[in-house]
Amino acid sequence: MSSSIRRATCALLFAAALSVSASAQTTGNAAAQRTPSSPIRPYVVLTAQSVDDAVRKLHPENKVEELIGGEGMELRVAVQHEADRAAAAAEIHDASDDVYYVLEGTATLTLGGKLESPKEVEPGEWRGPRIEGGKNVDVKKGDLVVVPRGTPHMRSTVGKDFAMILIKVFDKPLPAPKK
Repeated sequence: MSSSIRRATCALLFAAALSVSASAQTTGNAAAQRTPSSPIRPYVVLTAQSVDDAVRKLHPENKVEELIGGEGMELRVAVQHEADRAAAAAEIHDASDDVYYVLEGTATLTLGGKLESPKEVEPGEWRGPRIEGGKNVDVKKGDLVVVPRGTPHMRSTVGKDFAMILIKVFDKPLPAPKK
């Protein structure tokens, strides 16, 4: 197993731990009445080959391939590829944390600060043209970045080729898609 796949596996395990802690709930019942929870869906194992195949499938386009997610999930996992793309609008998520694990290449992230001229584009999803007072961070293969909900962030890949695993941890299960 390559070291990048081992690191990706570690990132997925880290995200799963975040998901478990984010969704853990306590009840007011006495300890004697409590029993362990049951799985809410089957477990997922993605082989190194399947992740590598997903990354290769995205090249050379700027695309996203969903690996895990959807209705009723509190977690979304996707592989994303970007090449030579200027930063899109800066963003803030009120109800989800982002975890990035860099598979290939480099990108420049702007993190923290304050979202300039924020506009709510859908409930809890804010966009703005720039971030005031944020910190630019260059990330490379093997880096892991955790962006907690409420943190302004944006990414630029101008002059660069970049692939990452994006893990989103939501505060509650996703609703059914709009029809």
